[in-house]
Amino acid sequence: MNTMTKTEKFYIGYDIGGTKCSVVLGDKEFNILEKVVFATETDRGYEEIINDFKSHTYNFFEKYDKNNLVKIGISCGGPLDSKEGIIYSPPNLPGWDSVPIVDIFNKEFGVAVEVQNDANACALAEWMMGAGVGTKNMAFLTFGTGMGAGLILNGQLYAGTNDLAGEVGHIRLAEDGPVGFGKAGSFEGFCSGGGIAQLANSVISAKLNAGENVGFCPSEELIKDITAKSVFVAATAGDPVANEIVNISADYLGKGLAILIDIINPECIVIGSIFARNEELFKPHIERVLNREAIQAAKKVCKIVPAKLGDKIGDYAALCVALN
Repeated sequence: MNTMTKTEKFYIGYDIGGTKCSVVLGDKEFNILEKVVFATETDRGYEEIINDFKSHTYNFFEKYDKNNLVKIGISCGGPLDSKEGIIYSPPNLPGWDSVPIVDIFNKEFGVAVEVQNDANACALAEWMMGAGVGTKNMAFLTFGTGMGAGLILNGQLYAGTNDLAGEVGHIRLAEDGPVGFGKAGSFEGFCSGGGIAQLANSVISAKLNAGENVGFCPSEELIKDITAKSVFVAATAGDPVANEIVNISADYLGKGLAILIDIINPECIVIGSIFARNEELFKPHIERVLNREAIQAAKKVCKIVPAKLGDKIGDYAALCVALN
């Protein structure tokens, strides 16, 4: 742990997740000095969870002077209103209906408080201290459980008119296909953990019904156990059907990236989670699709890179909302 002088300013980040939450305390150099993680247990209700954030923060004040706290940043799944500071019923936080989160913590601690949806917060983190450092125009794609984006345009986070900028998972890339974001054939359907599992299900079923051999899933009974992770493990080991599934996802990732490149002309697109762990399986297909689909002058100035912050991104994301 880094040490801090008695007069040094510090920042606090709250990461609110459906399974776990974290409270981090850090300085302007992005050093995380303290961190506490606790189980969300959503059935307790939001008041109890908020009380946990308060009590962990007060525990920090036993070691750090409260008067040196500059700002609190909050990262949370949407929908939310970042301008008004209200959380509106995120699917992973049942009962969080119109929670005035900024007002609650502002009144409690008497400092500036800001909330951003988790994709925007992660975009800030990768831009300020990760793979997008030094860029003015950057997109961050989550590519995890779902597919969302955070946009940095002209050196600023761009959230849109009502915090819906970057909902790229909703773009329909095909007439039909796996369902993501409530839409068949969507970007999220083809490029997310849940979507790839659905895609695998349909590809494997068709192969087995046609009497073909599927090495990593030899029978219909096993299809229900297939996850995105098991597909990528099999693809890395050379399974041809697993590679076929990954190639389909990669082709649609390329199409989605081409749309982003053509519309926002970024210097850098940073992609997290599944892509970051399996870059070598995606890269050749993405290049081929981008050469066909994207404006070449725009493609030429845009790097496609894996996220740099890995599993720590949630902690840094909340802190970067405070530091931004």
